[in-house]
Amino acid sequence: MHSIFITFSILLLTLVNSSAQSALSPNPTGTYGKYYFYWGWNRARYTTSNIRFSSGSYDFTLKNVVAKDRQTPFDFKTYFNPVTLTIPQYNLRLGYFIKDKYSISIGTDHMKYVVQANQIVKISGNIKDSGTKYDGNYTENDIAITGDFLKFEHTDGLNYANIDYRRHDQITNYKNIKLNLSEGIGLGILLPRTDATLLNKERHDAFHLSGFGVSSVVAANIEFWQVLFIQSEFKAGYINMPDIRTTSSDADKASQQFFFTQFNVLFGVHFRLIVGRPTRLNEGVNREPTKRNLL
Repeated sequence: MHSIFITFSILLLTLVNSSAQSALSPNPTGTYGKYYFYWGWNRARYTTSNIRFSSGSYDFTLKNVVAKDRQTPFDFKTYFNPVTLTIPQYNLRLGYFIKDKYSISIGTDHMKYVVQANQIVKISGNIKDSGTKYDGNYTENDIAITGDFLKFEHTDGLNYANIDYRRHDQITNYKNIKLNLSEGIGLGILLPRTDATLLNKERHDAFHLSGFGVSSVVAANIEFWQVLFIQSEFKAGYINMPDIRTTSSDADKASQQFFFTQFNVLFGVHFRLIVGRPTRLNEGVNREPTKRNLL
């Protein structure tokens, strides 16, 4: 997952640097030409969803399934140790200001999605030749999601890799401390690493491109000396995953769609890769002397 983010980051840096050098050098007193990077943590909530499971021996749907996120208990060594930074639910993002008030950015929202055990849901469809007590035909029957039937989690995790377009506005500026607001929209892909066991089959344990998402975000941050900032975000979005791997068999799939919300707490930094006043490439080229210059 991190290799994907690093590849996207290198691509973004290359593109915006080449375009900036071919036009104007960034304005050191504005945001145009600045980059920003942040890291932080999220709390997520999900709507209920219908989850369809299909294979050669079964095709059934569980309706209005309840799922929650899974918070890692706070511990300084877990949340701030470079080795364990990716264990909690986290957000990271790299952005570039294409104008003074507008940025594009790429990032990853690492959420965790856990179907709650022992809940009673409705099931419709059929299961056959599973060698379990669950073989049969179902039409809106009640069923308990117990360990011998189903465990279903995106806990490593529900990875939403996305690109955002945002507007940023400064609200106040007092002695090198600024209050800023921003809002934006985004879209991306879902690369979950799903932990699922179904009817005692061996689970699948790898990242898999499963679908897409769209989202919107509003954020407020306090910025210090035009470099460091602390930011809070509220994000809401829609996720559609038609191709979730569930077991070691390629034939076993699941699909679901739902809405989510996030509340994020983030720490970030602004920086530049090019410094200097705005100058066009042809500025400073010798021109023909005028008569006045010759006098």
